[in-house]
Amino acid sequence: MKNDQVCQPQGFSLRQDAFGHLELVWADGTVEERVTPVRAFPFSDPEHGFSLVNAESHEVLWLDSINDLSLEDRALVDTVLAAREFMPVITRIDSVSSFNTPSTWQIDTEQGKTELVLKGEEHIRRINGMGGHTLLISDSHGIQFLVRDINQLDKHSRRLLDRFL
Repeated sequence: MKNDQVCQPQGFSLRQDAFGHLELVWADGTVEERVTPVRAFPFSDPEHGFSLVNAESHEVLWLDSINDLSLEDRALVDTVLAAREFMPVITRIDSVSSFNTPSTWQIDTEQGKTELVLKGEEHIRRINGMGGHTLLISDSHGIQFLVRDINQLDKHSRRLLDRFL
C-alpha cells in the first residue's frame, strides 16, 4: 500500500467477494482483500471518523466522513456495519434476580424478551459524549446491550437500574 492511498478517498471502490467479504479496489487495480469498516466514534459521532482495516487490523483507508463514500460503496458498508455493530437495545428491565452480582436480568429489547447475566457493576458503562444518559451493558457472554436514554425507561426499569449505578 502506498502512503498516499490512505489520504485519497477518490481513488478507490468497494466490492464484495464470493463469500460476502469487502474488498478495497484502488484506482490502479490493486485489491486489498477482506477489509473491515470501523467507525472511530460509533456512538457519539457515527458519521465522522471512518476507516477500513485489513485482516491484520492495519488501517488501509481513512475518511473524515462515511458520507465521502459513493452511494454504492456506502450501501455495502452500511450492510456490513449493521451486522457487525448489531447491539440489542434495552427498552425495559422486568426484573433482576439479585442486587448483588452476578445477577440475572429479565429484559425487553427492540427484538423481544431475553435475559442477560451481569457479572459485575463495572460491566455497566456510561457512554461519554451522549449526555451521560446512554449506557452500554456487557453480559457474561460478551454481548453488549444498549440503553439509549435512561430517562426514556419506565419508572420500574430506572429504579432497578439505579441499584447498579
